Amino acid sequence: MIKVTDIHKSFGSLEVLKGVNFSVSPCEIVSLMGPSGAGKTTLLQIIGTLDSPDSGKVIIDGIDVLSLNERKMAGFRNRKLGFVFQFHQLLPEFTATENIMMPALIGGAAFSDARKEAMRLLEFLGLENRANHKPSELSGGEKQRVAVARAIVNHPSLLLADEPSGSLDSQNRSELHTLFSDLRDQFGLTIFIVTHDEELASKSDRIIHIKDGTIDI
Repeated sequence: MIKVTDIHKSFGSLEVLKGVNFSVSPCEIVSLMGPSGAGKTTLLQIIGTLDSPDSGKVIIDGIDVLSLNERKMAGFRNRKLGFVFQFHQLLPEFTATENIMMPALIGGAAFSDARKEAMRLLEFLGLENRANHKPSELSGGEKQRVAVARAIVNHPSLLLADEPSGSLDSQNRSELHTLFSDLRDQFGLTIFIVTHDEELASKSDRIIHIKDGTIDI
């Protein structure tokens, strides 16, 4: 599902990624761990087409994503990728349902279809009774589950999660661990997680370690 080949990335004179190579199989849950400043988030952003490397290649689901023009890359990102961040990034003026619907509407889905899928996901996540609540009316765990639903509303092939448990308490972290496994089993997702959370990483199929801008084998 993911094949990263010889990725280099510098910011000014600071070389953050120094020839990174690895692959992730379909339906695999992989955690990327490493100290702060090791290049974890930069690598995730490159895989997610949110940033570009100085050199190297990224293949996702058979597509050379770095060769796409801006319009095609935006379409690929909307259809094929889902993102979950440490801080949920929900839009405060919209309800849980409306937040989940956004990527589907941006992708051209009919309003009724987007709403139906959002409600289905809310039910799957046990949040159907929070459908009309705005983010300020939700707990931290509920916000993150809504953010997960938003990430998968377009049925992406790959879910990218950047420190998804970082702002959660221990109970909600544990529930998130279980949720990722459920998402893989239910929707056939490949999940790539950047995390400092050793418990979350231990639930993955595999852990990749990055140190000083290279994969630590």
